[in-house]
Amino acid sequence: MPSKLDDLLQRKSVTDALTAQVQVKLRMGLELHQKGLLAQARAIYEDILRSQPEHADSLHLLGLVAAQTGEPRRAIELIGKAIRINPTNAAFHYNYGKALHECRQLTAAVASFDKAIAIRQDYAEAYCNRGVALRELKQLEAAVASCDEAIALKSDYALAYCNRGVALHELNQLNAALASFEKAIAIRPDFAEAYSNRGATLRELNQPEAALASCDRAIAVRKDYPEAHSNRGMVLQELKQLDAAVASYDKAISIKADHTEAYWNKSLALLLGGNFDEGWQLFEWRQKLRQDSRRSFPQPLWRGMDSLQDKVVLLYSEQGLGDAIQFCRYARSVSRLGGKVILEVPRPLVGLLHRLEGVREVLAKGTALPTFHYHCPLLSLPLAFKTNLHTVPDSQAYLRCDDNKVSRWATRLGSKTKPRVGIVWSGSPGHKNDHRRSIALSTLIPYLPRTLEYVSLQKEVRATDRATLEAHSHIRHFGAELDDFDDTAALCELMDVIVSVDTSVAHLGGALGKSTWVLLPYSPDWRWLLDRDDSPWYASMRLYRQDAACDWGRVLGTLRQSLEAL
Repeated sequence: MPSKLDDLLQRKSVTDALTAQVQVKLRMGLELHQKGLLAQARAIYEDILRSQPEHADSLHLLGLVAAQTGEPRRAIELIGKAIRINPTNAAFHYNYGKALHECRQLTAAVASFDKAIAIRQDYAEAYCNRGVALRELKQLEAAVASCDEAIALKSDYALAYCNRGVALHELNQLNAALASFEKAIAIRPDFAEAYSNRGATLRELNQPEAALASCDRAIAVRKDYPEAHSNRGMVLQELKQLDAAVASYDKAISIKADHTEAYWNKSLALLLGGNFDEGWQLFEWRQKLRQDSRRSFPQPLWRGMDSLQDKVVLLYSEQGLGDAIQFCRYARSVSRLGGKVILEVPRPLVGLLHRLEGVREVLAKGTALPTFHYHCPLLSLPLAFKTNLHTVPDSQAYLRCDDNKVSRWATRLGSKTKPRVGIVWSGSPGHKNDHRRSIALSTLIPYLPRTLEYVSLQKEVRATDRATLEAHSHIRHFGAELDDFDDTAALCELMDVIVSVDTSVAHLGGALGKSTWVLLPYSPDWRWLLDRDDSPWYASMRLYRQDAACDWGRVLGTLRQSLEAL
């Protein structure tokens, strides 16, 4: 009978043999994995796990195969098991973070990258991927810092420079973003993503020809790169080459059938060109593009087909104040179909819109909703009503002022001795196209004839304009006295003409039926169409357009002539 020591020695011998056999198998699996033979590698990892279910390396590698074959949730499960067995392996935490990122579990992904970095402080790849997740969480400064850490550890890390550039672009630090993309390209001259992103930044910097060349270079490096084709389309759209832009979006969609941004951008190009029939259909892709702000209700979405007789319909704004003012006109159309309309809008609009014809109740966004049968976002109503250029409803005045407020503001303004002009020269600084649409007050003032009275219709004035406004006392500014849009509307009512860049006040003037002159950039927002000085949305509106990008000179010269004619 063998002794206990002999028994232990025999068991150790068997274990060592099994361990050696597993290591051989694992090496074979890794070689196949590295050659891209994922099915064969998976079979070997699974074979190891049948005999050793808690073999952490095999669990991890099997998780990597799952991630590479489009099964990120399975990857999370497998790599999570590996981490529970061996929580001190930095690569496990790194790849776990990548799988979490793929499943849009961004906060958890950042935590996982943090664990990888805590174990291995020189883990440049973990810093880089952490930066991407932080950017998608809109923690942009932290994202740039994380990419900087990656670059400090690995000076030739082209991907980190590229990711850093994307975060800087979103911070609107466009020149710094451009420099970051240039550095990525210098390190890796065949870096398609860097060329495409550089093109997008050059477009924002109003260098469309250079932007187009950069997108073309990205496509030359990688013909099947949908984002580059979509970015190219946006540049062509800026150049008002709409057919070519649509062709680029179509190319992106042919490569990637669910390319949300390409569909969305195509809708904007079609609408800008006046093709409302197809444009409104594709405009619905905005719902997928903005998943974070998408509303979800158990009640059905009204698409224009179901009867609304005696049904309560919730209409709600989803974008800016100007959009709400422009599209609230459809409330009357819904009401005429028998619907009882509840309108939900941002709080500053509640007082103004409660007088809107066809509305039963107006609620501030965030207020508890009453019972309703159908819902529809305001910007889906043109599709529901099949609106085209000739069937835009209520292009005449459809909003009314509070008479008491008009009276109060008339007293505040005092007697009128010359024509009154309401002016708006800038919009929200956070708007993505603000650098194109807004004008510095110092640029506008020389074009305002002194023979007229000027009233600022802006509530907020930027720090860069404040000194200019204070130095020109002939421009009356009421700022904090404008409690909401009901006050702004009353002030608009007392103007002979309203001059505005593309902001919510321009929509307000048009909706009130006031003579409204809108100053537009070379490539305007889709709603203003091209090559016309009127708008199908507002009968009282006149459009003044740039004839070259970022050149306000001719526009303001024409504006001065129009003001002098008053």
